[in-house]
Amino acid sequence: MHLTLLAIDWVLLLEKAVLISIVISVSLVVAMYETWGERKVAAFMQDRRGPNRAGPGGLFQPLADGLKLFAKEEIIPASSNRLLFVLGPGLAMLTAMMTSAVVPWSSHFELFHRHVSMQIADVNIGILYIFGVVSMGVYGVMIGGWASNNKFSLLAAVRGASQIISYELAMGLSIIALLMVTGSLSLRTIVEQQQTGHYYILLQPLGFLIFLVCAFAECNRTPFDLSEADSELNMGFHLEYSSMKLGFYLFAEYVNVFISSAVMATLYFGGYDIPFVNDASLAERWGQNPVAALQIVSFFVKIVAFIFFFMWVRWTVPRFRYDQLMKLGWKMLIPLALFNMVLTGFLVLLHQNHWHF
Repeated sequence: MHLTLLAIDWVLLLEKAVLISIVISVSLVVAMYETWGERKVAAFMQDRRGPNRAGPGGLFQPLADGLKLFAKEEIIPASSNRLLFVLGPGLAMLTAMMTSAVVPWSSHFELFHRHVSMQIADVNIGILYIFGVVSMGVYGVMIGGWASNNKFSLLAAVRGASQIISYELAMGLSIIALLMVTGSLSLRTIVEQQQTGHYYILLQPLGFLIFLVCAFAECNRTPFDLSEADSELNMGFHLEYSSMKLGFYLFAEYVNVFISSAVMATLYFGGYDIPFVNDASLAERWGQNPVAALQIVSFFVKIVAFIFFFMWVRWTVPRFRYDQLMKLGWKMLIPLALFNMVLTGFLVLLHQNHWHF
């Protein structure tokens, strides 16, 4: 009996190890090609071609850029705190990758008479886990900016910390309103609820809008890239970084965009649910594995749409001033999120008591 349980545990550990490897690899590849996509979107909007030398349509350009970062000389300023200088980009990359642990990428596959879940960890506090890990990400920015011993880097780190604190409050309040509707913190449960009814974007449009704006701020994306303002701070908190330490900071930002898109698609657009189709009845006709693969495709289509939106906004909307950034966060988004939370609570109470006007 004990040997059987031990064998099952080893198989489960092997499944999780393979899934973790796949998720990390896909996240890195997506982040790598987000750089190519961003340059192509910028070129389209500016009526030019973008990268078109390395490979057909410039498809090998991300590989060339990555090779360049690996081959560049690594410079650590003599006046910097060496330990923290190295720790900063590693922490930024680690927190960016950890966020994907609770995202359900599909329902499940049936392999060797086993149900193989496409979620690394189905914890019942998945949203709290995401918030906890995301709030740790700012330490990578703060440590890197402070350890560089550069006034521009330090100023960027202070900006980044205050920005994250300001916008996490509004994001948390928008999620509280969503939780009043879902009654669960598990991302898989939230997706399954949307498979049987409407997507939560229809029930929480204001909450989604607040969450979307805060996601831009959390990812340090334009128009909230105050900690990387090139024209003001000479690249910001990673000014003194070179080689793959700089690459880690850049990759962490694009991984954050990818995971943020996955989280928004999960919470408000049904996650891996195939639109306009009953997934359960389709699985009865086609089999579970083809439907699970189709669910992954559907999920990635939604993610790519969000990633394109991130890029479109970057090349459309100008950067806010710092005072405008703080005013939007504290005087507009937080009151809106509070109003949305109170309104949602009132409507949920009406629904539970079956009151009618």
